[in-house]
Amino acid sequence: MENNIINSREKCYRCYRPKSSCMCEYIDTIDTNTKFVILMHPKEFKKTKNGTGHFTHLSLKNSEIYIGIDFTYHKEINQLINDNNNICYVLYPGDDSIELNKQTIKEDGKNIVIFIIDSTWPCSKKILAVSKNIAQLQKISFTHNKLSQFKIKIQPNEYCLSTIESTQVILELLNYHNIENIDSKSLEKFILPFQEMVKYQVDCSIDTKDRKPRFLIR
Repeated sequence: MENNIINSREKCYRCYRPKSSCMCEYIDTIDTNTKFVILMHPKEFKKTKNGTGHFTHLSLKNSEIYIGIDFTYHKEINQLINDNNNICYVLYPGDDSIELNKQTIKEDGKNIVIFIIDSTWPCSKKILAVSKNIAQLQKISFTHNKLSQFKIKIQPNEYCLSTIESTQVILELLNYHNIENIDSKSLEKFILPFQEMVKYQVDCSIDTKDRKPRFLIR
């Protein structure tokens, strides 16, 4: 019993989950023309049991992930924004955002960089409020009719999606605008680690007499 407890607390330093619930076997990396930069709030970094920002980063070859709140003077981020070869956007809804369902963001001769804030809505607003370099970027958004599969977490509104689900929608729309050419099978498998994580935690929460004792993720 003691050995099982120790093993359940060992961490996978790739997906940042306990080794007992490592999801790396379900991750298939997609290579994209678009660069994705995930800005993770420190509170999300601590939520190793259900954060999807790491899954998103691991699933996208052309991606980077940074943890923080104020990215105003972040060297690597500013290099991307100030590179004249790039055109940068931040995924955030608003009246002034470009709706990807209706409009393309393709610009000849430019590399597309999309910043995605991985956080709760209140914390996302905080990041955008203090990160002056991110706040000045053109916002993009999308509309959808999907329901989040995040069964283990209550979303603030029914239209809210997790970071990895939102990224999947973006990839689909980039395909639609011929910015990407990702096959449908890869797009479907993109959220597989997220689906398996949810399934694992739902199973852990079910207490049945027939199941052998399992340790809940803390």
